[in-house]
Amino acid sequence: MITTLDDFICEFRKIREMGWIPTHRTGSTGIGKTLEDRLGIIENNLDAPDFGEYELKSARLNSNSMLTIFTRAPQPAKANTFLRQKYGYSSSAYDNDEKVIHSTLNAVSFTPISDTGYKLKVQCAGERIYIANEKEIEKVYWDKESLRKAFNKKYTNKFVYVKAESRNDNKIEEFHFISAYIVSDFDYDGFLSLLEQGKIYVDLRIGQYHSGKNAGKTHDHGTGFRIRERDQVLLFKNKEQIG
Repeated sequence: MITTLDDFICEFRKIREMGWIPTHRTGSTGIGKTLEDRLGIIENNLDAPDFGEYELKSARLNSNSMLTIFTRAPQPAKANTFLRQKYGYSSSAYDNDEKVIHSTLNAVSFTPISDTGYKLKVQCAGERIYIANEKEIEKVYWDKESLRKAFNKKYTNKFVYVKAESRNDNKIEEFHFISAYIVSDFDYDGFLSLLEQGKIYVDLRIGQYHSGKNAGKTHDHGTGFRIRERDQVLLFKNKEQIG
């Protein structure tokens, strides 16, 4: 198992020279699992660094898939219920007529919400990030300063960020790990700029409880701020190639 940055650089160069490596797990997390296994890093779901003082991140260069940066429900209290009841739609996943809303919004263009006739987008105004329809800004928002504090708390570690090419031969994904960077200092102002450019998305995942005493009531499945895998490195001020 690697414990230092020098260990990582040494092992990464060996991995790069291996060329195409079959994935160790199917699906979006396959790239991270494959890299961790090759480096001898034991998989965990903790916020602690993966080795030394570094957290390991990886991305497919040719992928349009998105990664969740952070999940946070909008304000004020019961904002999710308001959105679900006003803009939601019935779903076959439930055996009642209560509404749900699952949609990915951006700040550049309006996104149609299923077959409701509504369209929504994200809009930055003053010290808040709002959700707006085509006619008005709703009183549903995220406070920029509280987001800044939350993001800075989450991204305190230094990161080693690895890029890989990806291909599918015989339905088995393969990776060629080609470059690695140290990235640090989460750039919150850059985050806001990326949001306004439409490179960061807000994923509404508002459903309802299936059963129990809360059946039919609003269930937030994790409203997330997301970014395309290949753009993740843009969230940091400092970038230094190490491999």
